[in-house]
Amino acid sequence: MPRDERRRISDLDTLKAIGHPLRLKLYRALHIKRTATASQLADQVDEAVSLVSYHLRKLADHGLVEPAEGRGTDGRERWWQPSSRGLTFSDADFDDAPDRAAVYAAANRMSFDQHVELYRAHQSTRHTWDAEWRSASWSSENLLRLTATELAALSQEMGALIDRYEEAGRVRDDAGDTEGRESVALHTYGFPFRP
Repeated sequence: MPRDERRRISDLDTLKAIGHPLRLKLYRALHIKRTATASQLADQVDEAVSLVSYHLRKLADHGLVEPAEGRGTDGRERWWQPSSRGLTFSDADFDDAPDRAAVYAAANRMSFDQHVELYRAHQSTRHTWDAEWRSASWSSENLLRLTATELAALSQEMGALIDRYEEAGRVRDDAGDTEGRESVALHTYGFPFRP
C-alpha cells in the first residue's frame, strides 16, 4: 500500500530515473489509475509492453513504484502502484554543484513540457467535453508583487487546499463513488521574474 505522504526526491540517481520522459509519463498514469499492469499502461502511453515493463522495473529500483499486493489472480501479470502519494523536488537539494543543478533543471523542463503537451491535448479535444466540464475548466495567469516569504506562504496554502480536494476524491473513489468523476490536471507555478 502506498505511503500517505509525498516523497521528496533529493538524490541525483532517483532524479535521473524519474527524469526520463517515458518513466514520468508512466508514473503519472500509474498515479491516476492507482494500480495497473504493464499491459494496461502500455496501452495508455502507446508503447510496447516490454519497454513499459523495463521502465517500471527501473522506477521500482529507485523506490518510486512497487508491486501492488493482492492484485492479479494467475501470477502471470504483475500489478504496480506508486510507492507514495506523490513526488516533490527542491532545487535546494541539487544546487550544490553545476552538474546536479543542470540535471534538476533538465528534469523540470521535461516535466513542464509534458504539462504543456497535456494542456494542448485538452485544448484540441475541449469541444468533446459536455458544457458542464467546459465551464468548470479554467486557466489563469496572475502577476503578483510578493516577497519570497509571501510566495512560500501562498504555496503552502494552495498545497493544503489541493490536498483537501485530493483526499476527499480518494475517499469517495475508495467508497466506489465514481459517478461523474474524471481525472483533472492542475498545474500551478509560482516564480519570480523581472519584466
